[in-house]
Amino acid sequence: MSAAAFSASSANRNFWDSDADSYHAEHPEYLSSFYWCPEMLHEAEAQLLGDVSSATVLELGCGSAPCTQWLQGRTRFATGFDLSSGMLSHAAPELPLVQADALALPYRDESFDVVFSAFGALPFVGDLDAALREVHRVLRPRGRFVFSVPHPMRWVFPDDPQNLTAELSYFERAYLEQDANGELSYAEFHRTMGDWVRALQVRGSFEIRNLIEPEWPEGLDITWGQWSPERGEIFPGTAIFVCEAR
Repeated sequence: MSAAAFSASSANRNFWDSDADSYHAEHPEYLSSFYWCPEMLHEAEAQLLGDVSSATVLELGCGSAPCTQWLQGRTRFATGFDLSSGMLSHAAPELPLVQADALALPYRDESFDVVFSAFGALPFVGDLDAALREVHRVLRPRGRFVFSVPHPMRWVFPDDPQNLTAELSYFERAYLEQDANGELSYAEFHRTMGDWVRALQVRGSFEIRNLIEPEWPEGLDITWGQWSPERGEIFPGTAIFVCEAR
């Protein structure tokens, strides 16, 4: 792992450890089951993972693992990992979870039929190619990789859910915060839609089988960070990639 990647991992581990309690207090509905995104698209409805009844499944950046918990009894085996012990401390104690970094997965080659992530890990790793290589390594041939991330278009809008004015550059690739000592304290990375295609299908070892941009459901009035009904009515907030390992 490079020094820059280690710095981002360390900063984000500390951030999510300290933010875990407030994050769970602010998003009880979203964290109550397997929702892919703030648009509250549920896996029972979307079935993006396919038939997992006989599959081994890994959740990438599981947080407190509500998705992995929902999968218990619906798969042959479902597990997850997260960088933050603070987030993992909110998980059900019986779940088979580990603390790990997406850049160095503690699993054997070709261990899983499915790897998925619901807003976990990938927006916070600086070396996306390295993370995707790890995902590919632990997937069996033709395994499914499904993940949701903030829609690249969302990057140009400030973190104010009522603000409908594009103010930030679509081509700025990172948002970094530093503490009073000048040390990195938070890192989030932006990929354009072209960046995702190149990382997955051009440089990477995946075929993109589908791309879902969920619409904001009528009647959903929950504001989730920068996601809101006002924004969701006119532009997408989430991109969900459905991929297959080559």
